[in-house]
Amino acid sequence: MTPSPMYALADVFTEPGNVDPETLNNLGPLRQLAGRWRARKGVDLNPKAEGPERRVFIENIDFQAIDPQANGPQLLYGLRYHIHITTEEEDITFHDQVGYWLWEPATGLVMQTIAIPRGQVVLAAGQASPDAGEIVVTATRGPTEYGICSTTFLEQAFRTDSYKITITFHPDGSWSYVTDTELLVHGRDTPFAHQDRNTLHRVGEAKPNPLAVILAKRKSG
Repeated sequence: MTPSPMYALADVFTEPGNVDPETLNNLGPLRQLAGRWRARKGVDLNPKAEGPERRVFIENIDFQAIDPQANGPQLLYGLRYHIHITTEEEDITFHDQVGYWLWEPATGLVMQTIAIPRGQVVLAAGQASPDAGEIVVTATRGPTEYGICSTTFLEQAFRTDSYKITITFHPDGSWSYVTDTELLVHGRDTPFAHQDRNTLHRVGEAKPNPLAVILAKRKSG
């Protein structure tokens, strides 16, 4: 299981004061993801009845800054994201995914939330330094912290036992990811190692978070 920071719980209600409203200045390693990205040569290895299938896909990802979030004294900065994937062969959606990447400056905690329209959600976590060249977050089936929740059908037919994504940032500003998901497919005795990988290049800049925009207008007005 991913190590989780320990918190002093004497006061779980009081929110931090003097919070910097500029999310893009407080994202730690996630700042390198902010903006819009595209790639045409992603690779997906997924299970089929006749054996593993390898497909090349086209991927668009949009990461946009959200306002600072507080859980009582816990302060998080983050990016809302949308992933949309198609293939050269078909115009239909191959994969769609939404969620958040979150950063806790006080502890170095990094989190990714995942929601996909096939009835599955994930909360994955890891640790990173503010200037990290790599981010790794993981989740496993079962725990109520940093876990995986699926529909009854997916639990029976394609049970997801673990999830891991490794993001690597490159000197030219691009970044790559590898996702490793362990699936137990119905009727098979051994898990299937489902993997996706891609390298993305920037096609658009990130916008400031809504609160930062409001405060900037007030200051200029």
